[in-house]
Amino acid sequence: MGKRIVIDPIPRVEGHLGIEIEVEDSKVKNAWTSGALFRGFEIILKDRDPRDAWLLTQRICGVCPTSHAHTSAMCIEDSYKIRPPDNARIIRNLVEGSQFLHSHILWFYHLTGLDYVDVVSALSAKPTEQYLKNVQAKIKTFVDSGQLGPFANAYWGHPAYKLPPDLNLLIVAHYLEALEMQSEASHLSAFFGGKMPMVQATPPGGVTCTPSVEDISNFLFRLKKIQAWVDNVFIPDVLIIAPYYLDYTVIGRGVGNYLAWGVFENKSFDPNKRTLPMGAIYDWQLKRNEVNHKDVAEHVKHSWYKDGPPLNPAEGVTEPDFTDYDTEKKYTWAKAPRMSDKPMEVGALSRMLVAYVSGNETAKKLIDDTLNKLGVPGKHEILLSVLGRAAARALETKLIADAMVTWTMELIENLKSGRNETYTPHETPESGIGAGLWEAPRGALGHWYSLKQGKVDRYQIITPTAWNVSPRDEKGVRGPIEEALVGTPVVDVKRPVEVLRVVHSFDPCIACTVHIIDPETNEIRKFRVS
Repeated sequence: MGKRIVIDPIPRVEGHLGIEIEVEDSKVKNAWTSGALFRGFEIILKDRDPRDAWLLTQRICGVCPTSHAHTSAMCIEDSYKIRPPDNARIIRNLVEGSQFLHSHILWFYHLTGLDYVDVVSALSAKPTEQYLKNVQAKIKTFVDSGQLGPFANAYWGHPAYKLPPDLNLLIVAHYLEALEMQSEASHLSAFFGGKMPMVQATPPGGVTCTPSVEDISNFLFRLKKIQAWVDNVFIPDVLIIAPYYLDYTVIGRGVGNYLAWGVFENKSFDPNKRTLPMGAIYDWQLKRNEVNHKDVAEHVKHSWYKDGPPLNPAEGVTEPDFTDYDTEKKYTWAKAPRMSDKPMEVGALSRMLVAYVSGNETAKKLIDDTLNKLGVPGKHEILLSVLGRAAARALETKLIADAMVTWTMELIENLKSGRNETYTPHETPESGIGAGLWEAPRGALGHWYSLKQGKVDRYQIITPTAWNVSPRDEKGVRGPIEEALVGTPVVDVKRPVEVLRVVHSFDPCIACTVHIIDPETNEIRKFRVS
């Protein structure tokens, strides 16, 4: 039997995620993912007015609240049999796109970037530009003080870091620039969404704002600033880093099944014609398959819920039943969703792959050009990996930024021609069912609900991370992150940076929450479950 290692919590993820691995012969032999916080939004929403759902479900995540707002609104609209006007479609796309830009930049530079960039090594660089000298001086101040601040929680000096000092310094400089780009992207969300996080202007039926000329002008100015930075900094950084870590084109591959519900509506409101369309890829075969949300079922055999058969979310229940942590029995609050009985990876890689095999010309050009620049033309199999997830997310950022400029022009043309409608009036029916299938930056997001006597009777949510961080199902089949970890090399079991790279490549978000801290002692308080 190999050596058991527990990393709990995983640093630089949203919420509290624990990873237990079994290491044998310096490789991961087995793995278990454990989400350690129950939130219960499905319970909170029962018996409420359905119009509350889009506001409340945003609180699931402070990084992707817009996605929950839109998915919930779509779910309600499905049951009401209404569709938002074209201007609302465009504005929702712009608000959603702004959130994607923010999240992707945050992920690459501030969550996973420090797995590849040795900040302390940057002190050995010999910069000639004053700008980089100033950044180096800031790093030295952190190091000399013994308080690394934002650069804490990493394994500096680990032999798995491969970038030379000059490149480490350059990426750290861009890390700091990325903080400003995040701010700009949040401003974009707020222009038409009312605020960020937790937008106020995208309820069921459409949106509550009609943008002014000034709003659109300011929006476009900030958008083009981000667009230029993505082209000139983000994409080049990925291409600079990638050749040093080509071993991660075969590490962390996962389950070989990819799901996308699709995101960014076109005028048809056909999910198969979204900017990034709906579809699935199975068993490593790069071809598009149709998907139906009725083929989804959630398993709870290894989750802290009352035992029962796998259920489709439309009939799903949320009945917490906490027991001890036991990898042979129950070990996480995450359920195990499956599509047609298969674990599915979701996220930017899934979306870009589905778009590629669906014939999306933009996705195809971006992916093929990148493979050419890396010197591996036509080798799409290398995308099915840790490095592939990073590349896909960077390329998707460019695709979205460029598309947002086009959508803004569409909005301007609509308003110039006198088409000002942004909302579809409606009444709340007494009964109905609805499903909202959309994408958050982290992947496929679904909301399902039923309406009875004008109130929410049942509400179920499958977040992107529920797919990726899922435990084993009833057949003992691992979830995507668990499977991706198997075979990962671990040079130093006390500093398992390789494990962090695999986990962070999925960008898991267990719960967008905070620790409870005693204001007098600064002691992190513990949750007690009885």
